[in-house]
Amino acid sequence: MYKIAVLPGDGIGVEIVPEAVKVLKAVGGKYGHDFEFTEGLIGGAALDAVGEPLPKATLDLCYNSDAVLLGAIGGPKWDTLPVHLRPEAGALLPLRKALGLYANLRPATLYDALIDASTLKKEVIEGIDFMVIRELTGGLYFGEKKREKTATGQVAIDTMVYSTEEIIRIARLGFEIARKRKKVLHSVDKANVIESSRLWRETVIELAAEYPDVELIHMYVDNCAMQLVRWPKQFDVIVTENMFGDILTDQASMLTGSIGMLPSASIGGKIGLYEPSHGSAPDIAGQKKANPLATILSAAMLLRYSFNLNDEAAAIENAVVQVLNSGYRTPDIMESGGKPVNTEEMGDRVVEQIVGY
Repeated sequence: MYKIAVLPGDGIGVEIVPEAVKVLKAVGGKYGHDFEFTEGLIGGAALDAVGEPLPKATLDLCYNSDAVLLGAIGGPKWDTLPVHLRPEAGALLPLRKALGLYANLRPATLYDALIDASTLKKEVIEGIDFMVIRELTGGLYFGEKKREKTATGQVAIDTMVYSTEEIIRIARLGFEIARKRKKVLHSVDKANVIESSRLWRETVIELAAEYPDVELIHMYVDNCAMQLVRWPKQFDVIVTENMFGDILTDQASMLTGSIGMLPSASIGGKIGLYEPSHGSAPDIAGQKKANPLATILSAAMLLRYSFNLNDEAAAIENAVVQVLNSGYRTPDIMESGGKPVNTEEMGDRVVEQIVGY
């Protein structure tokens, strides 16, 4: 019995998460596993229901589960609230911190069937398959924040803090994953300007001595952003700090055709958190237009990283490939000749492939 905390959240989260649950149930039936799903409130939905974005009941549910499947949180409705009540700052960041999830894994893989969905030329993006490892519990997002009054208004201060220990643990994960892939690791920083980046680079260089079989390449974040659209096939594993990773992974998602195709895994503690990389998309919420594949692929990562069920994870990933090869498309990846499906229908097509796989 595997216990999974299910946190649909806000916006399209309540539409895409049920499709991932549906797929996990199909995998469980095929391979003889029992998954116990328990829903909890988080984000704006929790704020509206109980007055706080991360209720203790939800945190307890996560602590008592083997893995957490999250949809999406936030929306314009809550953007003007005090920072501690906003879904992102008041729920997602504290949840990651509470579970000790210091590493976010975001694979960027271009499926052959979606090569025309990207805005870049085929010869630039064909065959890309790389992993971005983003440090998740340090940096600007968790540093001290304050405002001070001045004679002409205010000054806002955000502090970027990184310790040697934080850098070592995320860089080590980068080296370990690179060692299992093509043995090339790009460490992304801004060491020419930022002091924490200078510590980052120095620490990564020292750690590299333990991994002589892995080629280490340093790259400034602005150059990395440029290289992602100039020559993305040069990358295999990228490791970087929190804010840089947040930005670069959204950019990388468009190489694959849509951010609706990009899953993620947040790991480091005993309980992993799995979520699509996109937001709550309030503009299409309730319209059954959302692409559930990123959430479904996040469920595959859940099986692989939390439960070590590699064959079952591969079954989901292969099912997604078959569905795409068959031409089924949600609006975000629609192309000429595609077969239009809504959110639920896309989930059904994946289930059909798993049952027959």
